[in-house]
Amino acid sequence: MRLSIASLLLSLALMVAPAAAHPGHDEAAPPPPGALAPRVDAVSAAFELVVVRRGEALELTLDDFRTNEPITEAEIVLEGPGGSVNAVKGRGAQAESWLVPAPWARQAGSHELLFTVTARGETEIMTATLVIPEAAGGEAPPARGSWLIPAAFADGLRERIQGRDVSLYAIVGASFAGGFLVAFLVRRRRAAVAVLLGLGLALSSATDPARADAGGHGQTAAAPVERDVAIRLPDGAVFVPKTTQRILGVRTLLVEPAEHGRSVELPGRVIPDPNSAGNVQAAVAGRLTPPPGGFPRLGTRVQAGDVLGFVTPPLTSAEASDQRQRAAELDQQITLAETRLARSLQMGSAAPRVQADELRLEIQGLKERRARLDRFRREPETLVAPVSGVVASANAVAGQIADPATLIFLIVDPARLWVEALSFDTSAGVRGATMRTAEGRSETLAYRGSGFADRNQAIPVHFAIDGETRGLRLGQFVTVAAESGDRRQGLAVPRAAVLRGQNGQTILYVKATGERFEQREVRVEPLDGERVVVVAGLAPEQRVVTRGAELLNQVR
Repeated sequence: MRLSIASLLLSLALMVAPAAAHPGHDEAAPPPPGALAPRVDAVSAAFELVVVRRGEALELTLDDFRTNEPITEAEIVLEGPGGSVNAVKGRGAQAESWLVPAPWARQAGSHELLFTVTARGETEIMTATLVIPEAAGGEAPPARGSWLIPAAFADGLRERIQGRDVSLYAIVGASFAGGFLVAFLVRRRRAAVAVLLGLGLALSSATDPARADAGGHGQTAAAPVERDVAIRLPDGAVFVPKTTQRILGVRTLLVEPAEHGRSVELPGRVIPDPNSAGNVQAAVAGRLTPPPGGFPRLGTRVQAGDVLGFVTPPLTSAEASDQRQRAAELDQQITLAETRLARSLQMGSAAPRVQADELRLEIQGLKERRARLDRFRREPETLVAPVSGVVASANAVAGQIADPATLIFLIVDPARLWVEALSFDTSAGVRGATMRTAEGRSETLAYRGSGFADRNQAIPVHFAIDGETRGLRLGQFVTVAAESGDRRQGLAVPRAAVLRGQNGQTILYVKATGERFEQREVRVEPLDGERVVVVAGLAPEQRVVTRGAELLNQVR
């Protein structure tokens, strides 16, 4: 009998807790991943102001309207429901924003705001309407009791639970332990203690702050958590909070129609300036020997006339035998001439003086020929730098046999480089041209001339690089955008703004509002090394994302 009474009371206690959902009733709706805080934009011709409600304050971020460049120094005054308030510059993570106290922001409804912004010597007055929805403006509903537990008692217990950091795992573990303890006491016929424990478990379930009775069907409702994150919206647009835009470095350009010169793209490669480059080759075949200090390394800067190496002509056995024979003949001729000179001097005045002078000259010539023959056998050819620059190519190894056609060293001035492009039009690039590397680097080119010889059904066109040449290398392939002379009307945007969509279409991103970016499918034509012309799909006076577009395209 006591066991039956305990079981009955325990069942009544468990009925106090909210009933769990079961077949035939609606399942508990999962809480939303995150709700955006109430926000609004205020814009003018110069500034863009984004206002976000943060509790009982407003967070303000100020940017340049055309470029999306952050503005960190400004004076902002708000005229709103609370009167006139000056914005205060944030600190730490909020150093690029301003805060305005707004106790009225907890009230649901529409609030008219007027901002006076002074920055960069300009003053703008901007208006906006901040809408606070009911869910964001109201407070969380109080805990509900039951027919057995008074609502006031449940509210007090709820406040105590909310004031502590209770882990979900600890609550689940305590519930299991309490259930086992109740079952044990029931089996030991301690019904009174079991009933009290059951009432305690039911009370804790009824006052759980994470649950609220929803329509009597056991549904749980969680208050949305304000969490601003970048996300792609169902219509394909991308929502990017201002804090994320700062991290990604998003920049925009307000496009305006203009007339641009049409360009054609030509394949090209980097070549040395022929007036500042030189080849080092041997005049005769011979063996390479290094100068004092060794051969110059790649990248070594040299001056015109510097010794780079030596070439010693090799002698075959036949050449060596011929040289020895010629040396012996010269020695013999020198000896005979010296003998005739001595006999002429002994004859005194009887011998003509002219004969003695002729013999002296003959002996001097024979000795010079003999000395040159010895020097040819001992002295190698000296390799010198024809121009000043750096060693761009080196094919010198000690002991290597160098042919006259072998390029031993290539000397190039890295500050003077050209580009050779292939074109079907001899006038391409006369009005101007730019080059672009595979990495996206762009430099201005100056026209130097075009050839008339056919090369693969095209003619070579030479340009000098007017910009920075550091980082470029000989033979590097580039794309040359040469002006063709035609003019056309269109919207010019940087090449970095144009992307490839998932289906291969050409797209770019347009900034619709302060934190919303939309895709546009466009058709473009090349303009120069850095820009393209949008001929379809884009309207004037729109803000196109020029930096960070690739990162926006990856938001899912």
